[in-house]
Amino acid sequence: MNRLSEETSPYLLQHAHNPVDWYPWSPEAFERARTEQKPVIVSIGYSTCHWCHVMERESFEDPAVAAVMNSYFVCIKVDREERPDVDAIYMEACQMLTGGGGWPLNCFLTPDGKPFYAGTYFPPRPAYNRPSWLDVLKYMADVWETRRDTVLEQAERLAGHISKDTPPIVSPPNQDESSIQMSSIFERLRTQFDYACGGFGGAPKFPSTMAIQLLMEYSWYFRQPEALQHAFFSLERMISGGIYDQIGGGFARYATDREWNIPHFEKMLYDNALLAGVLADACKIATNQDPDGRFAVLFSDTIRETLEWVSREMTSPEGAFYTAQDADSEGVEGKFYVWSKAELQQVLGAAAEEFCHYYNATEEGNWEHTNILYRSTDSAGLEESPVIHRKFHEQRVLLRSERAKRVPPLLDTKILLDWNALMCSAHARAYMALGDEIYRDIAVKNMDFLLEHMREDGQLVHAYTGGGSVPAFLDDYAFFIAALLDLLVITSEIRYLQLAEHYTAYALDAFYDPGQHNMYSTRREQTDIIVRKKDFYDNATPSGNSMMVHNLQRLNLIVDRPEWRDIPGRMLDTMKSSVAQFPLSFSGWAQALLHQMQPPVQIAVVGADAADKAASIRKRFIPNSVVMASKGEENSIPLFAGKQGEKESLIYLCENFVCRTPVVSLNELWEMI
Repeated sequence: MNRLSEETSPYLLQHAHNPVDWYPWSPEAFERARTEQKPVIVSIGYSTCHWCHVMERESFEDPAVAAVMNSYFVCIKVDREERPDVDAIYMEACQMLTGGGGWPLNCFLTPDGKPFYAGTYFPPRPAYNRPSWLDVLKYMADVWETRRDTVLEQAERLAGHISKDTPPIVSPPNQDESSIQMSSIFERLRTQFDYACGGFGGAPKFPSTMAIQLLMEYSWYFRQPEALQHAFFSLERMISGGIYDQIGGGFARYATDREWNIPHFEKMLYDNALLAGVLADACKIATNQDPDGRFAVLFSDTIRETLEWVSREMTSPEGAFYTAQDADSEGVEGKFYVWSKAELQQVLGAAAEEFCHYYNATEEGNWEHTNILYRSTDSAGLEESPVIHRKFHEQRVLLRSERAKRVPPLLDTKILLDWNALMCSAHARAYMALGDEIYRDIAVKNMDFLLEHMREDGQLVHAYTGGGSVPAFLDDYAFFIAALLDLLVITSEIRYLQLAEHYTAYALDAFYDPGQHNMYSTRREQTDIIVRKKDFYDNATPSGNSMMVHNLQRLNLIVDRPEWRDIPGRMLDTMKSSVAQFPLSFSGWAQALLHQMQPPVQIAVVGADAADKAASIRKRFIPNSVVMASKGEENSIPLFAGKQGEKESLIYLCENFVCRTPVVSLNELWEMI
């Protein structure tokens, strides 16, 4: 038992019985390193990381390896999901030193926290063109003793490079929107389309939800059918593939193959939040085009199945959302999810043959002599997919019940503010698209939990595991503000707007760099890291920077805060060149840039039945818009200033902050948009 036994992170607790004398990230660890003049090992991972588990079994549980680590180093374990700031610093060091990165991340530091060597997985014996972990340990211990001056010099240089915080490609000063054409951004993005299988590029395949959202919005503004076609095709292929859990709902982190059929089985909260959100908008478009068409059915069913999985397996009794489900069970990747054909036949009986044909299960198997279930993807199969999938509902429920008897993957019950806020927004967006009140209720309950448990002394905290936590990061504030604005829209409760304004003001004070017009990932007051970093890339989740641009754009549609008006434009100015050259890596920024170029839409519905009319309007896909409802009573929201309702609610359409003559019917509104 080591010091990690007193932690609350499931990942750290996994290592509490290692013979390694692990410390959590703490001043105590670095103080010991300085006192004993030992280098520090920081080993970073997360609870659902497959190769983290492998390295633990092979090396960290080995008493002989642990003896070397304990003798020559001070050893620190970090949960990257609890401390993304620590992970960002040392991942950048690893990428600079090796040209790549990943987890587990193992970094060697000086006693003052500056990195001098880093790598990812190291095997117990030399293999895969990698030295063994024991060889690395002995070499680093020797270098520290015999060439310490060289080590310290390299660490100083590396820390200097890491401290640079400019955007990836700095835009020329005073570059205006006209020099960055959205059509050229779309053309560059189109070069990465996988026309055969959907998505972007080859294997491994990630969902790229922000790029899909961008395609849908670009199509809406510019009447570009190919953009919408590829967005829908990509979603359809993901839903049909093994990356989607055909039995239990929910999406795996990514597919290891181009066709989306072979997943890396871990399920992350944030992926499913982002996919449910983009599916909600796709469902709005598809339903408006053809309410009974295959895309409308496919997208609505997938939203419901995914959010049912979240409620069933990823939600605490108090309404918080858990972090992730592991890929492994009983030490085997994917064991919980795969089937032999004989198992399927035993459970399904007479229905098994047709089921196996549709979900591609065979005697020989399609993955390591077992079967990952995925739907037929020939043109006829896709056309009928939603109908057939519904037809097999009873069989899928039977299989889910049978699967529940297996040893389940580890569930990481850590509660993260940023990922909870994303899932809160996903439920709000699902409510807007489908009208199911349960999604609104879940979003409100989750926000109530966050407001009660994720605030400390008036500030937000990043993680809740029943113990203490580090202060919230930029991503936490950005995603939390976005969730508040989503709840404002679906409930019309002014408290959500007040909270959004309050935390936006705090975020601008604590994170904003007015000299470079962008935001740090950590607060100004944080002192336990060697450098404050900025994150610009829209990777697995939107960057906190790009999300704050969206938040400020939305707030500027609702409230009148002159001091905030110019900030989104200034932040976008610094990123235009990056967006133009690498739109897939900066899709959230590209979407914000599109909003900056196009006139915003404000729709205020005022009168007795305003809520019902507003709900109908929100079922339409209208990018860069805010739809608010008021019964006509006194209201402090500037959007409603001077707007009166009648017995039948009036609909006010305002574009570019200029309002047209109000109308009564939705059809009149559709003609104006």
